Amino acid sequence: MDTTTTEIAPGIFRFSTYVDDANLVMNQYLIDGDEPLLFHMGQRALFPSTSAAVQRVVPLDRLRWLAFGHVEADECGSMNSWLAAAPHAQVAHGALSCFVQVGDLADRPPRPLQDGEVLEVGERRVRHIDTPHVPHGWDACLVFEESTATLLCGDLFTAFGRHPEVSDGEIVGPALAGEDLGHATALTPALGPTIRSLADLEPSTLGLMHGPAFTGDCAGALRDLASEYQGRFEAEQERLRGQG
Repeated sequence: MDTTTTEIAPGIFRFSTYVDDANLVMNQYLIDGDEPLLFHMGQRALFPSTSAAVQRVVPLDRLRWLAFGHVEADECGSMNSWLAAAPHAQVAHGALSCFVQVGDLADRPPRPLQDGEVLEVGERRVRHIDTPHVPHGWDACLVFEESTATLLCGDLFTAFGRHPEVSDGEIVGPALAGEDLGHATALTPALGPTIRSLADLEPSTLGLMHGPAFTGDCAGALRDLASEYQGRFEAEQERLRGQG
């Protein structure tokens, strides 16, 4: 597999691998600094290609933090391969998830993070944000790099197909088309408000896991996505009421 590397903001790198069988790009993001942080680790099959790409940017033994959105193979399947290759690295994830599953899955004890807690990786501040069930998984979370206003937003805006490395084009429509195919998003009362709270961060770049790095109107795209999902949630409520 071929993994491409793109610097999407100063000191923030996107590593992207297109997986033909899934018709999806799988993206990992490196926040460089005194204590480099890798967000998403990918499936075990991606480790050789992705780790080689990361190694060309920063030696693996300099990695300090390994983070991800929620427990799922494409986000943390290769976690222990990374821990073996990066002897100074520690998994950092939400406290609930560390207690329930990551503490058992990881070969070294993880660092539990509370909602809003900040990891200082040199001059960069990486804020952990709990987003339970958004887009799915009770352990779901995201990270926001404050100095560049980069939001690494995991499975939000997932779109099938190949994508440019960086785009300021439309991402809401493709995300909704992807939702119609995969039905991966948990339609709950918290969905719209949670996404709108991310828009309130006023990010300048969105690091999508399955799509391009987005540099357009990030807050606007998040609010539009929240509105679309709010409409779908309300429609589902009406449908269920009609079955009563």
